[in-house]
Amino acid sequence: MTDFLLLAFVFLIAGVIAVPIASRLGLGSVLGYLIAGIVISPILALLHVDVISIQHFAEFGVVMMLFLVGLELEPKLLWSMRAKLLGLGGGQVGITALAVMAVALIFGISWTVALAIGLVMALSSTAIVLQTLGEKGLMKSDGGQSSFSVLLFQDIAVIPMLALIPLLALPELTEALSHGHSDDGHGASLSLVDGLPGWGAALVTLGAIAAVIGAGSYLTGPIFRFIAAAQLRELFVATALMMVIGIALLMTLVGLSPALGTFLAGVVLANSEYRHELESDIDPFKGLLLGLFFMTVGAGINFDLLFEMLGTIVGLTLGLMLLKVAVLYGLAVVFKIGGADRWLFSLGLAQAGEFGFVLLSFTVANGVIPSDLADRLLLIVALSMLLTPALFILYDRVIAPRFVGQDDREMDTIEEHSKIIVAGHGRVGGIVSRILTAGDLTPTVIDFSSKQLEMLKAFGIHAYYGDATRPDLLSAAGIAEAKLFVIAIDDKEQITELVHYVHQNYPDVHIVARAVDRTHVYDLWQAGCRDIIRDTYDSSLRMGRSAIEALGVSHDQADRMVNAFNDMDRKVMIATAEHYDPNIPLHENDAYMESFRERRDEWEVELASQMGAIMSEPKA
Repeated sequence: MTDFLLLAFVFLIAGVIAVPIASRLGLGSVLGYLIAGIVISPILALLHVDVISIQHFAEFGVVMMLFLVGLELEPKLLWSMRAKLLGLGGGQVGITALAVMAVALIFGISWTVALAIGLVMALSSTAIVLQTLGEKGLMKSDGGQSSFSVLLFQDIAVIPMLALIPLLALPELTEALSHGHSDDGHGASLSLVDGLPGWGAALVTLGAIAAVIGAGSYLTGPIFRFIAAAQLRELFVATALMMVIGIALLMTLVGLSPALGTFLAGVVLANSEYRHELESDIDPFKGLLLGLFFMTVGAGINFDLLFEMLGTIVGLTLGLMLLKVAVLYGLAVVFKIGGADRWLFSLGLAQAGEFGFVLLSFTVANGVIPSDLADRLLLIVALSMLLTPALFILYDRVIAPRFVGQDDREMDTIEEHSKIIVAGHGRVGGIVSRILTAGDLTPTVIDFSSKQLEMLKAFGIHAYYGDATRPDLLSAAGIAEAKLFVIAIDDKEQITELVHYVHQNYPDVHIVARAVDRTHVYDLWQAGCRDIIRDTYDSSLRMGRSAIEALGVSHDQADRMVNAFNDMDRKVMIATAEHYDPNIPLHENDAYMESFRERRDEWEVELASQMGAIMSEPKA
């Protein structure tokens, strides 16, 4: 018991320390777990820990991950992304796998092993790339969306890869593995297909798959409703785990990958009413087990081999990344991903991925790749992932600045001048423009997305292409004669800079600016804007009004209560704005917090008094 507790403590403290540090450095959680494993490997060696046995247990995190991937794959989502999924995703996996296979064949490796290596190296790191894109606000860009499509296809492609890899097994490795298992003293594993003829095994396998689909479609609903009636959350968690483990066990008994079965079950349950509950219950276990898996990978890295073959490993890693960049860049050209997005797409997916560790472990277990070669490949996968932050830094500091203000399309010449200018015609600016136009107050609309303008043109909406943050374009749009300037673009920093520029140079122009959050409101206030609209704020007020009315309060009373709250919120914001410092987080700004605390009780009493007076009015 003591040994178990000590081992658990070592793994947990390593993860708790390393992962937050790695995340702050922009390396991501996967690399954090790998580094944690590397750091504790000497401790595990002193404790004589069998890292491989722990890794086999931790691989169940991969099974859970694929179950959650399946839950996300709603048929409508897949259909809407079919072009990029099949074109970009299929092209990237297929071409990269064949290219890596060709290089491996040149080195004299047999075609089965070369194909397995190609499949392993074709994958990229979903965890690192999506986390980095999200942190940098690039997910909505063309490059970000294209990267997401490729990563989604790769996650799906892991399933057929797991089915294909055992067919590539080398006879000599399979024989060695079978001798090893027969001598380990544990006896044979349970199986439902051992001793059956080929057609019988096929029928049992198909029956198991049909059982998973049928149970997922017709039995999970009644089972979860029965469990939900007990109103005990731990029972729901236990049921979710039981289902995933049961499906994995069934797939193992018929000789299939457990990941295949859980992925299939996830897809079947994608439209289930209990989908989100399943996600929230399984996700913590998935995260911990995956973290443990990556730590065991880090702990198992052969550093003697790395130092012995340092030049070769580094050269092969850089060669792999250059090859993947070339393939991705070619696909970006074919699919007309332009400008900086082309490089974001190409560089962002150049590494090997976390599923590479899984597939390498799987190939060794199935006698496809010799363990000594797998050790070298594992080093290449890990090193390519460690180099990924450097690629994003290269994109941010060298490539992206070269494309600022550039696009494949020239800026439009703005011939019509209106007293109203709207910058941005997305989900915010589009509604503003429609309201103004409907009132015969036609604005000059400027948007910097050529794809957005093409869509608007199809609907008969006229807008000009251009970057509203450029002073020359604003001048051409007639900002000097304008009465109103509505800023509805997406980028937080650009909104602030634009407000500052217009307020300084055209003080008579009334500015209505979009704020991303409350902190951004303070930024815009300091920049000179006094007509600031927070994203989701008005919709939150409307939702609050509806909630009050649903409790039997009259529409007029609810409206006045919401207005009272809105007035008080604005009063609070104005009173505390003078203490705001953009270089200090609000909770660390002593002057701001002191000002807020001094007035909080007074504001709360005043607001409660107003609300109480409204509620105490006699009902009509």
